[in-house]
Amino acid sequence: MNQKLLLTFLFAYYLCRMDQLIAKIENYKKEIAASVVHTSDDLEAFRIKYLGTKGLVKSIMSEMKNVPADQKKAAGQLLNDFKILVESHFETLSAGISSHSQKSIQFIDYTLPGDTIPLGSRHPINIIQNKIISIFQRLGFSVAEGPEIEDDWHNFSALNLPENHPARDMQDTFYISQNPDWLLRTHTSSVQIREMEKGILPLRIICPGRVYRNETISARAHCFFHQVEGLYIAEQVSFADLKQTLYFFVKEMFGEDIKVRFRPSYFPFTEPSAEMDISCLICEGKGCNVCKKTGWVEILGCGMVHPKVLENCGIDSEKYTGFAFGMGIERITMLKYQVKDLRLFSENDARFLQQFTSAL
Repeated sequence: MNQKLLLTFLFAYYLCRMDQLIAKIENYKKEIAASVVHTSDDLEAFRIKYLGTKGLVKSIMSEMKNVPADQKKAAGQLLNDFKILVESHFETLSAGISSHSQKSIQFIDYTLPGDTIPLGSRHPINIIQNKIISIFQRLGFSVAEGPEIEDDWHNFSALNLPENHPARDMQDTFYISQNPDWLLRTHTSSVQIREMEKGILPLRIICPGRVYRNETISARAHCFFHQVEGLYIAEQVSFADLKQTLYFFVKEMFGEDIKVRFRPSYFPFTEPSAEMDISCLICEGKGCNVCKKTGWVEILGCGMVHPKVLENCGIDSEKYTGFAFGMGIERITMLKYQVKDLRLFSENDARFLQQFTSAL
């Protein structure tokens, strides 16, 4: 091929490339003019497509390398005009989005009431626990708390439950594998021991808290629950003091019409011991499935503190006497609100919990 023919071919080739570039730009202009942008997300998509680092403007600018030297000036002007066009169109779209947002804001009526925020509520267990605490505080009891992970001494031995004592079988205990002397407390009586060991008498306390027992979960039992235990140690404390204290409690909690009875019982840490029943709130003492047709429901255990428990804590049992009692908060709550399934208290079902909003 001679030189003249080669030059003619190259001229035609580059002229074709230039025509393609012009056609491509014209198609892009039509595409841009037809772009619909309603939201800020649409605007951002437009920017990325045309002006982004991998956008069409960047891509078409790379065509300059294929333009012959004598056409670069014209091609450069063409590409620059296209870039200015795209940027100008983007600014126009941006202004339109901003104006629309401002108009939307201007039409907001700030005098209208806001959205209603759902009212929360206390958990029914907390409601009843706080009420129990309030009742006994009016009798001069103060609140004492202790650790949920206990040692054997405070949870069992100091309470007249030495190793291999048969009463230990009444409480299926969670032990800590790292230390066989550690366990999850099975009652808040361990707090009473810790307070008695301080030797500050007279002592009048209630001990609310969570306790743990390895029991099968059902409508009437759970592996964790809550207790409130009470203790009064002073000179010349009698069983009559215990009964009057508990009479006051049930009248305040359940009303003046509630009936009460005490039944003899056995606990290693009290002597004499008793269980306290109230007339069934479901059937009003007539007999139902809840009270097992007896008309009575047991709510707590109580008794005079065993002298050996006092001595284990360094208290002179010849000089001081005392009484103790303990109740499950879930049991009281179920009776108060007539809830028949213990598991509802720990399932965090908002539909169940919202019923107690009015109880605050």
